[in-house]
Amino acid sequence: MNDHYLKKLDRVTAILTQLQSKPLVRAQDLAQKFNVSIRTIYRDVKTLENAGIPIVGEAGSGYSLMEGYKLPPVMFTKEEVLSFITAEKLMQKFSHQSLGIHYQAAMEKVRSVLKYSDRNLIQNIEKQIDIFQYHAATEDTIKDVLPTILESIGEKRQLIMDYKTVDDKISTRTIEAVGVFFEFNYWYIMAFCMLRNDFRQFRVDRILKISKKLNIHFFRRVWANQRLQK
Repeated sequence: MNDHYLKKLDRVTAILTQLQSKPLVRAQDLAQKFNVSIRTIYRDVKTLENAGIPIVGEAGSGYSLMEGYKLPPVMFTKEEVLSFITAEKLMQKFSHQSLGIHYQAAMEKVRSVLKYSDRNLIQNIEKQIDIFQYHAATEDTIKDVLPTILESIGEKRQLIMDYKTVDDKISTRTIEAVGVFFEFNYWYIMAFCMLRNDFRQFRVDRILKISKKLNIHFFRRVWANQRLQK
């Protein structure tokens, strides 16, 4: 097999991975990612279809896998396995506590599909990696606060929360969260505050109560948030 076909095989496999991981994949984005022409991507997609992969969509609109179609577990390279180990160590030290347990569960699923040799690789090297943190971790008042915030961002659904300010005053806020960020050892929400009628940032550990407002979606569709674009 010559170099041309090896590159094509790698690219087609990578396109299949993209289709597995995203609800919609555009040919233009794939062409830019793999540095090939859009026409080449069209041919690659046709190759997948000829191999029996049920792809929904067409040129110009985007592609996705047919709903309900399942593929065998993805096989990881040795380099990818090593990157997982390092990422897991970082998550243990710097991840928000409400996400850490979910990441740990996800990693158990990843480990379950690894080859036997890769499992041994993890066992031999994971104790040799450490991340030192010089600040004490903050504690939240409520459980699973960050997943609730991230879900509201994805669903574009308003949140209502009881929030304690820096001078220990408690107020009820309705917000439209646009993102989260970590700075100076604290997690923050960047959101549009309906009470202040402007963008505000809120420290996550100061949230006393939070819930999604049922059936109430964002009023504002265009966001200007330079901090989250940096």
